[in-house]
Amino acid sequence: MPCILDIDTDISISLEECVGRLGQGGFDAEDEASLQNAATALKQLANNRDFLGDLILDELKTTVSDAEPRSSGGGYSAQVIMLSRPARNFYLRANIWPAQSEYLVRASGTAPFFYHLPHDHNFNFLTAGYLGPGYWSDYYEYNYDDVAGYTGEPVQLRFTGTRRLEQGQIMLYRAHRDVHVQRPADSLSVSLNIMQMNYAQGWHDQYRFDVERGEVAGILSYSAADMLLHLAAAAPGDNGLDLAAEFARHHPSERMQLSAWNALAGQWSDIQQQRAHYEAGLSHHSALVRGECRHILAHRFGPD
Repeated sequence: MPCILDIDTDISISLEECVGRLGQGGFDAEDEASLQNAATALKQLANNRDFLGDLILDELKTTVSDAEPRSSGGGYSAQVIMLSRPARNFYLRANIWPAQSEYLVRASGTAPFFYHLPHDHNFNFLTAGYLGPGYWSDYYEYNYDDVAGYTGEPVQLRFTGTRRLEQGQIMLYRAHRDVHVQRPADSLSVSLNIMQMNYAQGWHDQYRFDVERGEVAGILSYSAADMLLHLAAAAPGDNGLDLAAEFARHHPSERMQLSAWNALAGQWSDIQQQRAHYEAGLSHHSALVRGECRHILAHRFGPD
């Protein structure tokens, strides 16, 4: 279960003060002093009951002719309000958690809010309950180092409890350890997050899980490089295929080796040639590639 941090302070600070304080040292969840500083700053920002409403009202008043939005981040989705631009190794955001009965959920379903989707994270982050009763989560833990990451791989998920993010509570989600299945809040809720950034983060996988079967159900953290590699392999000439073949054998990331192996499969339209390609992958040096090839052979091609 994520770590619940006991931060006892009634001090309230502005968003600008919070960003400025974090900017002096960033956010490193592995460093106790940095973690304590960031958690205290987040708690003090959460004590400010006006800043988010004021920011939203200012943004709604911004006309389309304005060159720059008035908010600090300017990035919005159905769920996320960016509160700061990425700086050093962190950024801040607010997350909206609607209830099941809210119009947003009725109109778009639960998928945009990651409800009922068991997943871990490939980054550390701090979260604070800011508004409302908070979303619910069923929590699990697992050992990332024991997992290759292929679809259908058995994984030991240890159930650690169910709780919700209470208003004013600070929690630390640990990368590659905490897994949760979020469920809608009882009423509209908002959390504030300090997200840790790491330039190597994109090379570490984030998974979704099947908690009933105790398996890896897929990967959530595909990068732009995956798509570019597939485009290169499909381009005229042999240069792209040569690069994919090289990546499939020697790229430092096993995820890119797998992506390259899948890209190479696209050069054949004949299903038997594709089958033979994935059968060859069963002897690959990567457990990830072997496992995914085995899954593809069983579920895409079926029995001979």
